[in-house]
Amino acid sequence: SHSWTKFFGDAKLKKLILTGLKNNQDLKIVNQEIHISNNEILSRRGEFLPKFMIGSQYEIEKVGRFTSQGANDETAEYEPGKFVPAVLHTHQAGVFMSWEIDIWSKLRNATRSAYWKYLASQEVKKLVSTQLVAEIANNYYELIALDQQLAIVRNFIGTLKQAQSMVEAQKNAGRSTSLAVKRFQAEVLKNQSRVFKIKQDIIIHENNLNQLLGRFPQPINRSHRGLTAYIPKNFNTNIPAKLLDNRPDIKQASLELIASRIDVKVAKARFFPSLSIDAGVGYEAFDAKHFLKSPDSIFYNIAGNLAAPIINRNAIKADYFSANNKQIQAIYNYELQILKAYKEVSNQLTTLSNIKKIYQLRRRQVSALYESVDISNMLFKAARVDYIEAVMTRRDLLEAEIELVEIKKKQLTTYVNLYKSLGGGWHK
Repeated sequence: SHSWTKFFGDAKLKKLILTGLKNNQDLKIVNQEIHISNNEILSRRGEFLPKFMIGSQYEIEKVGRFTSQGANDETAEYEPGKFVPAVLHTHQAGVFMSWEIDIWSKLRNATRSAYWKYLASQEVKKLVSTQLVAEIANNYYELIALDQQLAIVRNFIGTLKQAQSMVEAQKNAGRSTSLAVKRFQAEVLKNQSRVFKIKQDIIIHENNLNQLLGRFPQPINRSHRGLTAYIPKNFNTNIPAKLLDNRPDIKQASLELIASRIDVKVAKARFFPSLSIDAGVGYEAFDAKHFLKSPDSIFYNIAGNLAAPIINRNAIKADYFSANNKQIQAIYNYELQILKAYKEVSNQLTTLSNIKKIYQLRRRQVSALYESVDISNMLFKAARVDYIEAVMTRRDLLEAEIELVEIKKKQLTTYVNLYKSLGGGWHK
């Protein structure tokens, strides 16, 4: 497969794409989503490891005298001649551990699911990057097309003014009327207003492109050689099914399908008993001077807990059913992405083939109109055709030239869209 650097040959376009891939805000947002997905893996991985904590505690406690503990404390000596005080100031410090034994692989499967979702988030970045490259290229070609159309209109205005001068000379010689002069003048004014419309469109597309590049409005450095200099590469029309695997959206759907299958296993494991171990060791005393005395003030404990859900099984069932539904959704989404991929590639290939034929026919039309304008000029000078026919012939040429640029732009944007439909590359 070929990357966009080989797909697009224009050096100025390549520079704009590099700027966009570096500065585009949408891409930066996706990068943060990837970091979030990676953090989720770390979080899940930590759940099946023992959790150690260091803690301390200070507690004031007074027990009632007429309780078994209160009665015992009143007569108990912790040192010769010293009885347990009525108000206890208990100090505690130690190391505590809690560990859920992953006997059903519930926690490990949750980590695996997070990992596949992380890989899916990376495909989202590839998808956004491919779309960004395509948008930058399409806006770039749009700008070049507008530049070319602006030059065509200005050139047309120049020829109209020459014709207008000729009509004015004919009028002064008594061979024409003021009506012809006014018609040429009106045509000049109409196209002068068209110039400002094209200029406005240029500003809009420059601003669109600058937004994609993640920067404030400024002039876009672009080629001035016209769209005719760009020749799309030929594509093999027999696109193999495996080529569509390059598409990030299909890869993303495939990875999310794997994650959804694992999520079902995680939800199923919640029905089974869970085993956890809790333990602690440290120092504890109600008298500060005995706090670090060993072994009298040392405490330790260890407990194993085996618990199975009974009351909340309906909630677990609901989560299990939802996990199954999400897996079915993921299957449908995967099928949908494949269908969309085939449709998009087929549409772009057909369009590319047909637009090539249209462009060739329209070039012949423009060539024929150039010849008709030359003939019209000669006949008009010789007073063999009237001014209306001369104006209409020039107008037909202008519209045909403008349309030819539009068709060429459509050919290039279709080429870019095919690049995007194939996942940002293609195979020979």
